[in-house]
Formats: sequence, structure tokens, C-alpha cells
Amino acid sequence: MSTLKVFTDLQAAPELIDWLRQSIAPHELLLPAPTGASVLSDVPTDPLMQEADIVLGQPRTDAVLSSGKLKWLQVSTAGYTRYDTADFRAAVKERGIPVTNSSRVYDDACAEHVMAFMLANARQLPIGLATRCPNGVPEWNAIRANSRLLQGQSLLIVGYGAIAERLVELLAPFRMKITAMRRAPRGDEKVTIVTPAEVDAALVDADHVINILPDNPESRQWFNAARFSKMKQGVIFHNIGRGTTVNQEDLAAALASGQVGAAWLDVTDPEPLADDHILWTFPNCYITPHTAGGQGGESKVLIQHFLDNFALYQKGETLVNQVM
Repeated sequence: MSTLKVFTDLQAAPELIDWLRQSIAPHELLLPAPTGASVLSDVPTDPLMQEADIVLGQPRTDAVLSSGKLKWLQVSTAGYTRYDTADFRAAVKERGIPVTNSSRVYDDACAEHVMAFMLANARQLPIGLATRCPNGVPEWNAIRANSRLLQGQSLLIVGYGAIAERLVELLAPFRMKITAMRRAPRGDEKVTIVTPAEVDAALVDADHVINILPDNPESRQWFNAARFSKMKQGVIFHNIGRGTTVNQEDLAAALASGQVGAAWLDVTDPEPLADDHILWTFPNCYITPHTAGGQGGESKVLIQHFLDNFALYQKGETLVNQVM
């Protein structure tokens, strides 16, 4: 294979960029001029990107489509909203440009985060950690009586991908009844799969509903009053997908009525919520600031994921986390 040019706009420590450069040698690493801006901001594209065969990062869609040399794009996040449009999908398909994301980097962390949500709720940790009471008093008895076991409970995962697959593995010892919604079932899933047309029936029986939907035109406001009303009374709702997929006023109404027994959210719309947003007023609504995917050494794991895919690319093998 001839020498490839890899462009990245990753904001990583210099030693990690040097490691990336050394690891792809003899192929060439191209870096943009420093801007100080987030890779998610809409800054002008560095001209060097137009020379690249491979891009790792968050380039503008117009820069991707105007590149005459690009052969593969790896998005440096799990989310790929800006690329998930019919026009972009059609264009990269026509040109034979595979698009991969970085779900593998974040699936363990996100799965453990939502599992922590589930366990904290089941074991009444928020109220237990905030309560000082002696053994045997009514308050103490209430905490014990309201504590639950996950085993035997039912779970519906809406949005089945890498995070969901990892979560299913982690929950195996708890012997839960797990169902998941997937837009296009593949047949190799390890749990019962329902399609979007079948999901409303699954909502009725779930003790826990976990939202892992991405942000796209079909998913926005997917969780709304109609769907909350179909859920079991007192259902526990978790969101580690995207805030835009939930009508937050409808969620607040469902919390107020008791239809939703508790909400555990890592994402909101916008982020962060305004201080006077109604969701902050509910003692049974718990919000973490979009930290579910976080982990020590995150940039190194992200680069390693790219290097693993880069090795597969050079051998002409199937890329990991290909989304287009």
C-alpha cells in the first residue's frame, strides 16, 4: 500500500499526538493550524484536510464532501448527528467512503454509568446517603422496604447498539427480562428485539426504560406524553442517548403524576439545563452533566481505537463501529 496521509483535529496532549504519528509510520500525519476552538465548533476547515486520505476527528460535512482524496472518515465521538442526514449518507455511499464512529471507546463507560443509575435507584442510594436515622425508626424501615432487587425486573432498551450490547453483558448476573428496540434487527442480538412498530407494546411491561437513541430527525421528541402514558405506572426512565430525543415538559408532567417513578438523565436539551428548569424541582429526577462516557485516559483510548481500525483498513478488513 502506498503512503497514506491521515489528518486529525483531535485536541490531545502532544505526547499522544507524537504516539499517533509514530504508530502510523511510515504513513504521514497531518495536523491543522491551532485555533483553540472545540472540534465541535464550526470553524473553517484547514486546507491540509483536502490532502488527506483518512480523517480522524469532527470535520465539517462540506469539507468531507468537497475532498477529492478522502477514502475513510473516523468520527472521534460516539455521536455523529451532523453526518446522519440522507444527503450525506447518499454522498459517502456513492463515493465508497466508509464512516466509522468511536462507540467502542465509550460503550463500557456509558454502560457502567447507566448500570450505576439502575443500582442506585434500586438500592435507594440517594435517600439513603442523605438520611441519618437510627435502626428501626419508620424512616429507616421505609428505605429498606422501598429497596428492590434488579433480578426478575423487566428492562426495555430503546436504541440497540454497542452500548446496549455491553449493558446486556453487564446485567447478565441480574437475570432481568431484557427487550430492546432496534430499527433494523440483524438477528444476532442476545436479547428479544422489537421494531419501532412493535415497541409500544413492550413499553407497557417494562420496569426500567433506557433511552440510547441518537439525535436524528426520526428520534427527536421520541419520548413524549403519548409514550410515557403507555409505560407501566412508576417506571424508572434513564437517558444516556441524547437530550433532544425527550420532550422534557412531558417528562416533567409524567414525574409529577407518578407515571414515571424516577428519571435518571445524563443528557438534556440544552446542556446544562437552565437553573430554573422544572426538572430540577423534582426530588426523583437525577441529572449528571453528560459525563457517562468519561474515563481516565480517554484520549489514549480514542487513539488506540483509531489505530486498531487503521490496521484493519490496511488489510482490507471490516472496520469496527462502521455507521455508513
